[in-house]
Amino acid sequence: MMKRIFLCVAIVALYSNIAGAEEYSWSLPSWLPPPDVPADNPMSEEKVILGHRLFFDANLSGLGYMSCSSCHHAERSFSEKRRVSVGILGDFHTRNAQAIVNSAYMTTLTWADPNQTTLEQQARVPLFGHNPVEMAAAQHTERILLFLRNDPIYPRLFNNAFPQQEISFDLITKAIASFERTLISFNSPYDQYTYLHKKDALNEAEKKGMSLFFSERIGCANCHSGVHFSDATKHPAFHNTGLYNLDGRGAYPEGNQGLYEVTHNPQDKGRFRTPTLRNIALTSPYMHDGSIATLEDVIEHYAAGGQAAIKGSPSPLRSEKIHPFSLTQDEKRFLIAFLNSLTDQTYVESPSHQTPFR
Repeated sequence: MMKRIFLCVAIVALYSNIAGAEEYSWSLPSWLPPPDVPADNPMSEEKVILGHRLFFDANLSGLGYMSCSSCHHAERSFSEKRRVSVGILGDFHTRNAQAIVNSAYMTTLTWADPNQTTLEQQARVPLFGHNPVEMAAAQHTERILLFLRNDPIYPRLFNNAFPQQEISFDLITKAIASFERTLISFNSPYDQYTYLHKKDALNEAEKKGMSLFFSERIGCANCHSGVHFSDATKHPAFHNTGLYNLDGRGAYPEGNQGLYEVTHNPQDKGRFRTPTLRNIALTSPYMHDGSIATLEDVIEHYAAGGQAAIKGSPSPLRSEKIHPFSLTQDEKRFLIAFLNSLTDQTYVESPSHQTPFR
């Protein structure tokens, strides 16, 4: 009889934990479904709290002075101002740090690797990557784990998030991924106008810019589509925007050739994932290598059919979705106004997005 009682208690406890994971409160509007979550890392408030602290903790790096937030700044929608990131050893990357905003909805992560499909996988790249070195955790794993196990706060946070499990990098990446899944923007003036039907949320210039953005003449929405302004949320999507044409055959700089570096298919040279445009006004510089400084310059890039075309040699590998167009000065101003309306100040200023170390 006692065995049956204990068995029933165990079953109730098991299903209670599962239900608790399924009932995580996303605090999202009715028009926005929560993102998919891996079965082996269900969401919980405890994981988010732990991941938030780990994201901002420089002790997670090999030398103790670089955190995830070193390249992903909350006030910039978790992007950075540098053209390209710089690792803990001073190595310059070839890529600009993407904004993490709404990345939980992306089918692939990073600029051009279709194999990076979960935030848990991606979190290992800056920690253990070596080409270039980012946080240099690979050579210091025992020191980092020892710090976490002896810290006055972390053991309790880990036990709350992952009861009775030993602190490990598997748990570290799961916690960071859980925090990153909560970095969801949905309250920009555009959202208020479109989904909450607040007709005064956008001014006339912004509304005109919105019409231009979604028009076939400009074609921005051919790639920057859907709720998240990216066509990479339902299936992997990579495009060549005509940024380079170094050899007349569409070549990009060596070591920074996009999807080609994974597939080795010459047709994939220069193809990169479509980033979200949410909070785009905060995330300059632009493009995968930070080579375009302002939104005005981005518009000039697309209007010309790419930087390669501006320099006199359009790329033969440029996506068929990219086509030259012309805009008046007023139309450029309207389009910029609309892009600015995608800024969500409640997201940027949220206390839950700021560093816990004060």
